[in-house]
Amino acid sequence: MVFVPSLRLLAVSLVALLEPVSAIWPAPQSFTKGNSSLYLHPKINVTYNGEPVRRPNSSSSSSSFFLSSSNNVGGSAGPGYEGLFTKTPAQQQLIYKEDYSTSSLSSKEIVHAGVSRALGSIFSRNIVPWMLQPRGKLSEFEPDLYKGQNWIKSLEIDQTAKDAKTSFKPALAGEVSEAYSLTLSVEGDVKLTADSYIGVLHGLETFTQLFYQHSTGTSWYTPYAPVEIKDEPKYPHRGILLDVARTFMPVKNILRTIDGMATSKLNRLHVHVTDSQSWPLQIISMPEVAEKGAYHSSQTYSPADIDLIQKYGALRGVQVYFEIDMPGHIGSLSLSHPDLIVAYDLWPYQWYCVEPPCGAFKLNDTKVDDFLGKLWDDLLPRVAPYSAYFHTGGDELNRNDSMLDEGIKSNDTEVLRPLLQRFVDKQHERIRKEGLTPLTWEEIPIEWNINLGKDVVVQTWLGQSSVKNLTSRGHKVIDSNYNFWYLDCGRGQWLNFDNADYAAFSPFLDWCNPYKSWRHVYSYDPAANLTEEEAKLILGGEVAVWAESIDPIALDTIIWPRASAAGEVLWSGRIDPATGQNRTQLDAAPRLSELRERLVARGVQSSSVYMTWCTQDPTGKSCEYPRV
Repeated sequence: MVFVPSLRLLAVSLVALLEPVSAIWPAPQSFTKGNSSLYLHPKINVTYNGEPVRRPNSSSSSSSFFLSSSNNVGGSAGPGYEGLFTKTPAQQQLIYKEDYSTSSLSSKEIVHAGVSRALGSIFSRNIVPWMLQPRGKLSEFEPDLYKGQNWIKSLEIDQTAKDAKTSFKPALAGEVSEAYSLTLSVEGDVKLTADSYIGVLHGLETFTQLFYQHSTGTSWYTPYAPVEIKDEPKYPHRGILLDVARTFMPVKNILRTIDGMATSKLNRLHVHVTDSQSWPLQIISMPEVAEKGAYHSSQTYSPADIDLIQKYGALRGVQVYFEIDMPGHIGSLSLSHPDLIVAYDLWPYQWYCVEPPCGAFKLNDTKVDDFLGKLWDDLLPRVAPYSAYFHTGGDELNRNDSMLDEGIKSNDTEVLRPLLQRFVDKQHERIRKEGLTPLTWEEIPIEWNINLGKDVVVQTWLGQSSVKNLTSRGHKVIDSNYNFWYLDCGRGQWLNFDNADYAAFSPFLDWCNPYKSWRHVYSYDPAANLTEEEAKLILGGEVAVWAESIDPIALDTIIWPRASAAGEVLWSGRIDPATGQNRTQLDAAPRLSELRERLVARGVQSSSVYMTWCTQDPTGKSCEYPRV
């Protein structure tokens, strides 16, 4: 039975309904707009630091944009556009290379590629916003082609500071400025200013979100001129944790996830690349590890795949870093190196791990250290050029595993802790040697009381008490509170139950239910209940996508648009500076609905925010819960 409120908010004025909403996601720190319409042409003049952005020659066979003579009805094409339109029924083809290939990882090349993608998003992957306007009222939102056309003349991009080499591999979150400013005058002049190439990319993404495709299919416009935006993120680390070990995710799915992240101004992709279930990561010097540890030979990541994923991210302002979880969650290594692992696939598993199959490193065996030395020598130099971090895991280590280790035969914390301290110290030392900053899960400092270097970043997942604990002790934190930001939760058990257990476990909820709706994701404040000094140690957060019951087919709908909701919390903050109060769902829902439509137009199969009846009220009030 569907609950329908007995009261309807019917007094929403037509003026309010037709008011263009500030549809940028995430919300800029400062944003003013007008209500004048300007058109954008594919041959807009774009400059970067005074130099024209490269265009292909006329023989290019890349993306094409078609404009018919109807584009010129009722007015001129604007300065510099005379003669661009055909006077015959045949359409004129205008060429712009949207999938520009960079020749190097330099600021100029990255910005040129960013401009190419931005214009491609506007001209070939845009939306006609009928679903975002009142039914039958789109014509009152979009400009009338017969009443003249004012055109955007130019996009001037100025990067005010030169990118250092570390800009492409920042040593610490926040080291590179992501700030930008964007202005659009009613005369059609656009200026984008930023300190770094990353700020430029963010500004270009905001620029794309100002534009819509006209319902005629022949024009592209913004209804918001003049525009003035000043923007920068509240938190420097805004990410997604993607588990590709429990269920393999093809490279194309990972790249599409990066596309969605760039659209949402998320900037860290944490790839949980190995676990006890499988080891899909190819290691050049030890091919047997993936050959035996992967689910299938088709489900592995080659060095070329890893290089592609990291470079693809770097070109979009997304840093991709990897996690090899240890000393627990490492059971798949037993398939190639059984002498290094204890408790692999033992049953009943709950005595040795939280989910099957179990498996942990022997903590007092020199062969483990030898293996890890060889692993790091192979892997770390390959991933270090494009990442600041490497995650060494450390969660859910079960003391009982070491009862089976012939070199220990104890589950006493006082026996195990010095062995674990030595293990962590050695791995973090090796990671630092390659210019990377170590990350670890919260159990290492909280449960095991392991001493960590001041540079080590701790990822929390067990709630706000853990964040308080760690920040009060001076640790830098990335927050992944499972109560809010575990996107796999609330979808039911993945375990099977015998009939004898039916009554005890029905209706078979998972351990972290309920489902984290976008509204719940959006409600979380990582800095809640922290002192000012403690809050400064929050680098940001990551939503987690653990893959016990998620596969490539479902991946997009699991992540989006909920990750975007967390993205606004981390970029804009929970507090709206205009009101001094938490941002409301009434403001967020229409903007998130628009972002969702843009994601879908760009090939990301996002879930919906709510039904079309709701999206067609730009104020959000038609679907507001009625208070009595």
